[in-house]
This record gives sequence, C-alpha cells and structure tokens, in this order.
Amino acid sequence: MTGRKKEVVVITGASAGVGRATVREFAKKGAFIGLIARGHDGLAAAGKEVEELGGRALVLSCDVADAAAVNAAAERVERELGPIDIWINNAMVSVFSPIKQMEPEEYRRVTEVTYLGAVYGTLAALKRMLPRDRGTILQVGSALAYRSIPLQSAYCGAKHAIVGFTDSLRCELIHDKSNVHVTIAHLPAVNTPQFEWSKSRMPRHPQPVPPIFQPEVIARGIYYATHAHRREFWIGLPTVMAIQGEKLVPGLADRYLGEHGYESQMTNEPVAPNRPNNLWEPLTGDRGAHGRFDTQARNISWQLKLNMHRGLAAACVLGMAAGLLALCWGSQEEIQARKAA
Repeated sequence: MTGRKKEVVVITGASAGVGRATVREFAKKGAFIGLIARGHDGLAAAGKEVEELGGRALVLSCDVADAAAVNAAAERVERELGPIDIWINNAMVSVFSPIKQMEPEEYRRVTEVTYLGAVYGTLAALKRMLPRDRGTILQVGSALAYRSIPLQSAYCGAKHAIVGFTDSLRCELIHDKSNVHVTIAHLPAVNTPQFEWSKSRMPRHPQPVPPIFQPEVIARGIYYATHAHRREFWIGLPTVMAIQGEKLVPGLADRYLGEHGYESQMTNEPVAPNRPNNLWEPLTGDRGAHGRFDTQARNISWQLKLNMHRGLAAACVLGMAAGLLALCWGSQEEIQARKAA
C-alpha cells in the first residue's frame, strides 16, 4: 500500500462530538483532513490528534453559515492538501425548547448552521468534484430527519430539509450521469457534548433519548458509508425503528411522543436557564467527542455490524432457511416412509 494516494477529507463540525470522533476514524487511516468548526480550542486539539494518529491536519476556523467562508476553506484545502475526495457535512446547533417559547432568530440560526451549512458545504464540494467527475459528499442526518420529536423543532426541521435537498441533488447527479456520489447517514441518539452546550429552556438537563450510542460507533458507520456508495445508511436499530415506524404508524408515534417525548429528553438534574450555550458563539475549551452519558452509552451496534456486512448476513439467513427447509423435507420423507412400511 505504500505510495497509495492519501484520501483528502473535509469534515465540518470537526471540533467535538460525532465530528471529532469521525476525524479520529479517518486519521487512523492516514487521511489528510481539513477540519472546519468555530471553536479554536477544540479545533487545535483535534488537529493535534490527527497528527498523532498518523494523518495530516489543516485547521480551518469557519462558521458554516457563511457561504463565502466555507468556499474559501475548500479552496485552501485543495491548495494545501490536494483535491478533495470526501466532504462530510456534520456541523449543527440546536435549541431545546417548546415551540411556543422559541424566538424567530433562533429558528433562523439553527437553520443557517444545520441546514444551510450542509447546503453551502455541498456547493463548495460540487464546485471542485464535478469538473473532476469524482468524489463523495456525505450528509450527517438523523432519525429525526424522518420522525420529529417535541422540544427540538428547529433541529428536526433542519434535518428534514437536508433529506429533501439531498434527494434533489441525487436526481440531478443521475440525470447528468455524474460519478460524484452523495449519501446520507442517519444517526440514533449519541453521547456528545451537544447536551451540555445547546441552548435549553427545559427545566432539567437535556439528554439523548435512550438507547444512547458512543460517537465512535457512529464514526465507524460514517467512515464505512463514505466508501459504500449507498443511497442512505442507517446506523443503530433505534434509527431503523424510528424511520420505519413513521412510515407505518405516524399517528401512533405522535401520540406516544406527545405523552413520553418530554420526559425521555430530560435527566433528573436541574439546569440553569441561562447556562452558556454555543448557538451564536463557540464556547471556550476543548469538549472532545463524548458527553456526560458514558455510563449509559453503548460501544457497539449489532445493527451497524449487520448493515456493514449485509451480504454475509443475507447469506447466513439463506443458509439457515435452506437448512430448515432440508430438515423439514427430510422429516416429511421419514414420515412417508413409516406410513409405507
């Protein structure tokens, strides 16, 4: 493998949470990574980790809500690291609040970062990938892109919008017979710092809706999805259940979440309504990949393992079915032989 070209990857929201874990996953493979985020401390720490893990880092302090800044960051990546092979749109902000208490500017800000940030990143990537007729764009989605929950209306709306945008883009790439690939990875609840630094009007500390997964599980799925060239990639059984449940029994899901969706998103710990948040400006310090829910979070997803090896899983199922059929056939032959005797 010596002499093989290193992948050039851009990851937005790279300083913390899922983005930080994904940075580490690509760095372990020796990738050249452009790290985009607002927080200087987290970016610097992430860049250092990339170098220690065997990759190469280019730290780019940038607000993805600024289209010109995102394009300039992409230009710098190509100038210093080389042509971009993979672009991952992961940056997000959120507000935990009932809709009746939300402010218009909060909806605007969440939309600009979480949705338009993905659009601007995609445009920057396409500008460079389309002339070369190669490259992969991955949108980090969510089960909430299909099944909204209470108290996160701005975030759910933005994730829904990403799906609509990506579906349109996919159709256009097919029409143009382009070899640029776009995919979206939908995530379950993840143990990230999001729940410590998102703006909240909830009376108690926010938490991911259990079951919760560690960000490293998600990072492995994202790495796989960027190379698998599937239309969508679902990570975690809760994601599968949420998306399929919305298709089959949306009204039942509405009622269930109306009755249980508030409590499932809060711990028993009180939280100050004016706690520092990162909606408008990044918080200082390096927050890393993990949030405060390590003791509750899972380090493995069997659904992800099966999804990454679905050919083998299908072969096992067919083998078991064939074995069961043979067993039943043999039993019937034995019964008929006894009757004939």
